[in-house]
Amino acid sequence: MSAPVPSSKPAIDIAKLRYILATDCGSTTTKAILVERVGDSWRQTQRAEAPTTVEEPFANVTIGVSNALTEIGELAGRRFIADDGTIIRRRGDADPDGCDLYISTSSAGGGLQMVVAGVVAQMTAASAKRAALGAGAIVMDTIASNDKRKPHERIQRIRELRPDMVLISGGTDGGNVQQVVQIAEQIAPAKPRPRFGGEYELPVIYAGNKDAAPQVRAIFGDPKYGGFDLAVVDNLRPTLEQENLGPARDKIHDVFLEHVMAHAPGYDRLIAWSDAPIMPTPGAVGDILQRIAARDGLNAVCVDIGGATTDVFSVFGGTFNRTVSANLGMSYSISNVCAEAGMDNVLRWVHIDMDERELRNRVKNKMIRPTTIPQSAEALVFEQAVAREALRLAYVQHKEFATTLKGVQQQRTVGDLFAQQASGQTIVDDMKLDLLVASGGVLSHAPKMEQTAAMLVDSFEPQGFTQLAKDSIFMMPHLGVLASVHAPAAMEVFERDCLVRLGWSVAAKGEGKWGRKCFTYRVSGAVSASGELACGDVALVRVGPEQEVEVVVEPAKEFDLGAGPGKPVARRVKGGTVGILFDARGRPLMLPESAADRRAAVARWAQIWETR
Repeated sequence: MSAPVPSSKPAIDIAKLRYILATDCGSTTTKAILVERVGDSWRQTQRAEAPTTVEEPFANVTIGVSNALTEIGELAGRRFIADDGTIIRRRGDADPDGCDLYISTSSAGGGLQMVVAGVVAQMTAASAKRAALGAGAIVMDTIASNDKRKPHERIQRIRELRPDMVLISGGTDGGNVQQVVQIAEQIAPAKPRPRFGGEYELPVIYAGNKDAAPQVRAIFGDPKYGGFDLAVVDNLRPTLEQENLGPARDKIHDVFLEHVMAHAPGYDRLIAWSDAPIMPTPGAVGDILQRIAARDGLNAVCVDIGGATTDVFSVFGGTFNRTVSANLGMSYSISNVCAEAGMDNVLRWVHIDMDERELRNRVKNKMIRPTTIPQSAEALVFEQAVAREALRLAYVQHKEFATTLKGVQQQRTVGDLFAQQASGQTIVDDMKLDLLVASGGVLSHAPKMEQTAAMLVDSFEPQGFTQLAKDSIFMMPHLGVLASVHAPAAMEVFERDCLVRLGWSVAAKGEGKWGRKCFTYRVSGAVSASGELACGDVALVRVGPEQEVEVVVEPAKEFDLGAGPGKPVARRVKGGTVGILFDARGRPLMLPESAADRRAAVARWAQIWETR
């Protein structure tokens, strides 16, 4: 969760809050929202944005923040920015101007960039990577004793990187100290320099074997290696069976605010403005997702697809994971998506005639002009086809990373009672996924809600009953940082104004011959419908957001809808802006091998989404 508010900040009287301003300083755009108390409720009332000004010629992030908040004020009919460019604070209920609280997140200037290190790549180094990603960082490289690089190669790599901070883990408490000390002895002599210049000491967080801490302190305190600011926290992996990420994540947030942000252009002023610690944007998104999952007892996945990267967040059984697919995006990285997925896989989602050479030119043009949007139906179909593959690949990578702990002794059968199993199975279970949330331009700003839902279902392939939703205007970062100050207000705005509930995916797990029976469905209550679906079919039943229905599905013996193969399932659900999609295409989703049959099938599915 988020770091505590510094003691230098005055205590926040939640009872007196009425106007809350929140900004997210992105790499290109600063997005601002106004959250107001309306009667006894909290609502998001206004939104504005302005170009981020962290780079030259401005090199002051607060200029973009002031511009965004000035626009918010014009929309709200209330001044928030004074003539000197600072934020106006409300002095009382009769004051016509100002706010009561200002908070912010940031990924400007490339966000938080880290190098992590551990003794074993699949164990302590993986735990360090999970801690860094969960705190909202981009992991530049993972250093480990068994990463197949020679010591001088690791030193050279560390020297080339310019991270914001380094996280070191390794060894269980009470275990061997030699290997984790060797990692420290490779990092310190490499003298990595911080990204924002050499005028401050590079922060290093040690979260390894507590018995090695004195030697690690001596290494990083040696004057011949230059300046390091070392912090020691509890071990990330105190035992093989236990992972303790909280202390390291909290320290990353503290160091991010105190060191990294303080030396970025204009952030010292932004820190002074803010009434709570500034959080990395992905960390704030993960924070609000964890809160929602804990409150409602859900397994949830959220995806944020951008121009250069795709972030996937998940909470399964209370365990949070985040991955960054750094080469999967819709503008700067669109060529990487087409190369990694293969153009054939992209084109399998296209149901209209398109010249492949023209499409390749379209990809290159998107890289050159990343802010352009589709100007024709054909361009939109192709962009959404690429998005499906980017999302699919990012989810595959997330599943490979979000695993049980490796290296744990597991008892399985009498025959291998004493064998050590590698473990490391994914904890992401598509059948147990309750909520799937979409965010990012191609998903949030699709012309029709049905298109967003279709992209989610085709790429993530949810199983059983899964609720689909989207972040209306990408305000999850704002609400994540607000939750650290006023959780009830953040949760209320999330439900009322942030989350757009699209509806439900009801999908059968299993494979069968197309044309044979997959399952029957019956909907009763506010809406009535029934039918039988053959393998390869989909049906969409329009059930509105406030309409409650009983859904009963009965699968054929080789298919599973959540209760086991061939067993019926009954659920009472509310609908959404799209409705309930009954998906009999099987899991894993397999399209026809014939190009003509595949195109016909995709065209048929697209037509069903369009039916009103």
